[in-house]
Amino acid sequence: MSEYDARGKINRALLIGVHDYATLTRLPAVADNIGELSRALTATDLFTDDEITPCRPTAPEELSQALKTAADEARGLLLVYFSGHGWVGSDGGDLQLMVGGSVPRQSHTTVSWQDAVLSCLDSARAERIVIVLECCYAGNAGGAFHSHRKPMSLLMAAQPNRRIFSGEEPAGGTVFTGALVQILENGIPGRRFVTFEDLVRELRVRLAGERTPMGDVWEPRSAKQNTVDDVVLSFATPEARVPTPPRVRLRRRFNQHVRPRLKLLLALVTALVLIAAGLVVRQLLQPLPDCPPALELRLLTAPEAEPTLRQAAFDYEMSEANTRPLQGEGDLPAGCRRAQITVYSAAKDQIDQGFAAAVRWQGEALGTGPGEPDDKGTDPLYRPGPQPDLWIPESTADYEEARRGMPATGSPATLHDTGPVAYSPLVVGIPAGKRPADVKRVGASWQDLLTGTDSGHQDLKLLRPSPVLSGTGLLHTIGLYLANDGSHIGSAGSPDPALAEGAEQRLSAPGSQYADSTELLCSLRPATGPDTVATATGQAPAGAGRGDRSAPLVSEKSLTDYNLGRAVGSCPALAGPLAPDDRYVAYYPKNVPALDHPLIRVDWRGTTDATARQAAVDRFADWLRAPDGGRPVLTAQGYRPVPGKDGTAPAPTPDSPLRSSRANADLDAPVVPFAAGTDQVARVLDGYDKAQRPSRLLLLMDTSTSMADDGKLPVALGAAGRALEMVGARHTYGLWTFPDRAHPGDPDAVRRVVRLGTAEAAPGKAALDKIAKGDLVDHGAAMEEALTAAVREMKKSSGGNQAIVLIMDEDDGSLRRAAGVEQRLTALLKEKPAVPVLTLVLGKAGCDTFVLQGLAGASRGQCVPGGPQAPDLLAGLIASIGTAGKEDR
Repeated sequence: MSEYDARGKINRALLIGVHDYATLTRLPAVADNIGELSRALTATDLFTDDEITPCRPTAPEELSQALKTAADEARGLLLVYFSGHGWVGSDGGDLQLMVGGSVPRQSHTTVSWQDAVLSCLDSARAERIVIVLECCYAGNAGGAFHSHRKPMSLLMAAQPNRRIFSGEEPAGGTVFTGALVQILENGIPGRRFVTFEDLVRELRVRLAGERTPMGDVWEPRSAKQNTVDDVVLSFATPEARVPTPPRVRLRRRFNQHVRPRLKLLLALVTALVLIAAGLVVRQLLQPLPDCPPALELRLLTAPEAEPTLRQAAFDYEMSEANTRPLQGEGDLPAGCRRAQITVYSAAKDQIDQGFAAAVRWQGEALGTGPGEPDDKGTDPLYRPGPQPDLWIPESTADYEEARRGMPATGSPATLHDTGPVAYSPLVVGIPAGKRPADVKRVGASWQDLLTGTDSGHQDLKLLRPSPVLSGTGLLHTIGLYLANDGSHIGSAGSPDPALAEGAEQRLSAPGSQYADSTELLCSLRPATGPDTVATATGQAPAGAGRGDRSAPLVSEKSLTDYNLGRAVGSCPALAGPLAPDDRYVAYYPKNVPALDHPLIRVDWRGTTDATARQAAVDRFADWLRAPDGGRPVLTAQGYRPVPGKDGTAPAPTPDSPLRSSRANADLDAPVVPFAAGTDQVARVLDGYDKAQRPSRLLLLMDTSTSMADDGKLPVALGAAGRALEMVGARHTYGLWTFPDRAHPGDPDAVRRVVRLGTAEAAPGKAALDKIAKGDLVDHGAAMEEALTAAVREMKKSSGGNQAIVLIMDEDDGSLRRAAGVEQRLTALLKEKPAVPVLTLVLGKAGCDTFVLQGLAGASRGQCVPGGPQAPDLLAGLIASIGTAGKEDR
């Protein structure tokens, strides 16, 4: 990862410390924080004394004015530090920073993190922004942070919804800032400087022995957006410090001594010219007109591609292609952005539903749509989101399937395929220590790969993203069915049902499918080792430790990210590549089409500025493919480039991660274009559906009143609603809740809200609507007793394709639990037939408890910690319950 060095630029550090409060507890230790941190920043060759501003506000306006001044002045690095009280409402929403005169629940006396701080920083002119929050509930700042557009890095003193001990320590500053100062002043052994990521890792180590007031490990959190490099925060090092480069010293002297004199000289000359030239010169010096609002384009894509396309959209907005004057648009001042691009993502099935319900999609946006969801419960504005102007799916197969689901006439949306913008071949990841002896890495048929990984050879489990939810999973399924013997896929032909069923039998189930490649690979990240960290949700990866027994069917780009230790799914980036034995080697099945990421322009009937939008989309599409535009941005993230205008396929750029020997990719592997027809995609999906067996799903949901705390209930309801989207005529469900209001003294009692075996989603959605409106039970939820009742019911059936989805807050029944309940539940789970338990846990400890880990092991299920990715991650696991594959070994 490249480092951003701000030395010698016009930098600013705003250090905000509030220790004296009128109505809140005083924080005497905070009084020393600003001085200690200021000393550390000036001693490490990054900031000068005049670039640091201390701020001890008593009123919100003082903080806002200091923040605006720093944001206006900074051109290189802007560092904003806050130490004091923080407060959130009961829903865990917008974080409020408390100044000296703040009163809780009186918003006019506080400073809103989202509305005041982030809004101000989003208009800053600094190249990089670093924010450090040391306050209670600092971890709650992460949600609103990701909705802004500037390149920012955020360090939060603790996890979401956590208070911290800070402010009453002995003299010399708080514990957190003391550790921060020591790292910045002394550096880190083996490092020539301290970057933002270095600081976060070292702080976690230094604070590992501390505890929050709730008894949890004090774990600082971090987040980054719109930046792929790392910001250097200190040039201190325990070793001999490298001298400051002459160019930095020269630039710093210029900024400190020459620039102020030039400003004064310029002011004098300007005054003289104004006096001499009069009205003529005054006319010339009038300020340029303000930039009008840019045209907003909405770009919809798959979750796997969102980070890369978000970076590409940001680069385009700042590029000359989007800011230079164009013929016919002379009224727009030079340097103004013509378009701004909002990037968002959704699973494949949700996008298909959105285009199929395009009338409702557009109607809701205009306020003229139906007031209630249709018979399928489709709510496009909720998922996938606002109607897009352009769509970049993972492959042309996704586009063909979406077109097939749209009505033949009457749809207000028209899709125009403008062609691919980047490629990524499909691969099978084989553990480095279990490579098949007689199978070629490039050009082996699927038959050879299936044989080389079966129980008679390397005995590997084949794991695939869900074809229903993932474009990668769909294209892999097309390859399995239509290119099984390595033959070229044409535009006609149907998959052999026996071949499709045989291929599905080789895939592991249940609980083996995920909503996308990145979450699948995240589940396989090793659980031990020096570079291993928790997932973004705070828990160890769900299936950690299974990598040496598994062979994931993913894309070349996502497998490269995995091997190099980059962020995959909800697993954040590691300090470096995985150990050689923990990596996968990419195998390229012969004639399997590559992900081609076509750019689809979406035209909406009745749009008043349709011509301008079409032109803006076409300009962005041209820039994405241009060798001096978006192509280097995409290839730097691990994609293969599209052919140039002369038809030749350029090689990946020198900085492409595919060129790293640790990526275990093969650049000699060809990019196979997609050639299947629309009907073939439909027949493959039909073959996949017919290869599945009927399944049963029992949703078991905790509806105690504690679920309404800290924003847990919306996540639980969203996950349950997403689960209902997976049911149908052959895949039935039931919905039970616990505790039962009618039997408050019976921990075994459950409320059977929807009958097990129901195929229609409507009863379940109606029940979830009642829960959302407050139909909760005010006594403890005994999870193990309720789960025992659910397992007994499911064991009555001899069918193997069934599972329980447990959605819970925490087990409130342990204090009044009868002896032996846990042992009986464990024994019952191990009896045949198998009933996997897929658990979504929203409590403070997440999946990291002995009970939940034991539950997943005994049932051969999975545990999913709560978080933004939880509903789709759970949906991916549910999608594999009806698969024809063998059970997970």
